[in-house]
Amino acid sequence: MKRRIAVAAAVAATLLASAGCGSGGGSNSGSSNPLDGKGKTLKVYLMVDAQSSWKEVVDAASAKFTQDTGAQVTVEYQQWANHLTKLDATLAGNDVPDVIELGNTEASKYVFNGAFADLTGKLSTFDNSGSWLTGLSAPCQSDGKTYCVPYYAGARVLIYRTDLFQQANIKPPTSYDELVAAATKLQQAHASDPKFSAFYMPGKYWYAAMAWVYGAGGQIAKQDGGKWVGTLEQPAAEQGLQKWADLAKQFSKGDPTKDENDQDAVYGQGESAMLYGNGWEVGAVQSQHKDPNDPNSAMVDTKVKDKVAAIPLPGFTAGQGMPTFLGGSILGVAAKSSKKDLAAEWVKDFTSTTSQDALLAKGVLPNATTLLDQAAAVKGSEATALAAKNSWFVPNAPKWADVEKGNVLQQMLVDIVTGKKSVDEAAKVADAAIASTLNG
Repeated sequence: MKRRIAVAAAVAATLLASAGCGSGGGSNSGSSNPLDGKGKTLKVYLMVDAQSSWKEVVDAASAKFTQDTGAQVTVEYQQWANHLTKLDATLAGNDVPDVIELGNTEASKYVFNGAFADLTGKLSTFDNSGSWLTGLSAPCQSDGKTYCVPYYAGARVLIYRTDLFQQANIKPPTSYDELVAAATKLQQAHASDPKFSAFYMPGKYWYAAMAWVYGAGGQIAKQDGGKWVGTLEQPAAEQGLQKWADLAKQFSKGDPTKDENDQDAVYGQGESAMLYGNGWEVGAVQSQHKDPNDPNSAMVDTKVKDKVAAIPLPGFTAGQGMPTFLGGSILGVAAKSSKKDLAAEWVKDFTSTTSQDALLAKGVLPNATTLLDQAAAVKGSEATALAAKNSWFVPNAPKWADVEKGNVLQQMLVDIVTGKKSVDEAAKVADAAIASTLNG
């Protein structure tokens, strides 16, 4: 998951009064045509993924933009490790980037603190805006207005061992009952191996557990009378938590107090049959760094090389997959930019259907549900494209990052899976902490 860091107070103070770009008024001085870019240069902040994986898509969009407007484009590629620290310092000054990429879980604080310009008036100009993926579009919304544009997405899927399924004469599950039956059969077949997990599930893996919650019809929190209320102790949410805990306790033999950060390496050891992970983890479980502590060390094949496949995780409702958390990125126009209309025009070109088609060819999920069928036809993207059709997202609250930082959900899950607290007891504690944090 991409990181989210609180926006510095200085950013909020200097940006809240900034004008939006919905009307175009005053956003580009010196010309009656706000899209006359002659003599102007747009500064764009994109993450390094674009440089390493689809720079030609960036260049093509920029070339079209220059041809149409006359403006030039300078793209500065950022590293995930420090991009928010750099961005906060930059936004506190006056020489700001015109277009900014952020991870979707990072967006809400910038939206709520006024760092992004209002794009509501330009919604109709963006391709596929009527069918944007909720997991990308929701963080861009505040008070009925839109402050950023979905860029691309990724989704979690069920990764399974094809060889173990064949040996046990098991077909890939199409319902949750079939999933549990398959896990039961696999666990029994490997009963002599105390380390074997029919379904490896780290205890702190809250992105997974919340899929069970939303799949059962629950949610994490909601607004009620202007206040945030934790809703994990509601019956539907507790039902989802109980089913998640039952699966983790019965079929996962790893440390229940661990998170998912090393689950690919664990799965690569060949002691697990199933795993819930991002689409790209299909490759990661098969090839790992020779030195796990050195990200620059050589990649080596694991014990599951060429023995895995992926499908959408079956949900509780027949014919419907479990809701998946959508990771991904969004693009915003800086509220302090002097070229807001030009910036929005570049975003329009870079998120056009043409650009999205080009990203599909790179194995990236598109930003809209109307394009997911095309994604499903791309080899290697079939499962994630199908999974993305049913997604969930964290509460769109200004202080949600503080809930994550406080490990509220992680502690609840560990308490449940280790038996320290019942589902109801742990959910009540989490709800109280969520409400206190979000309303604080």
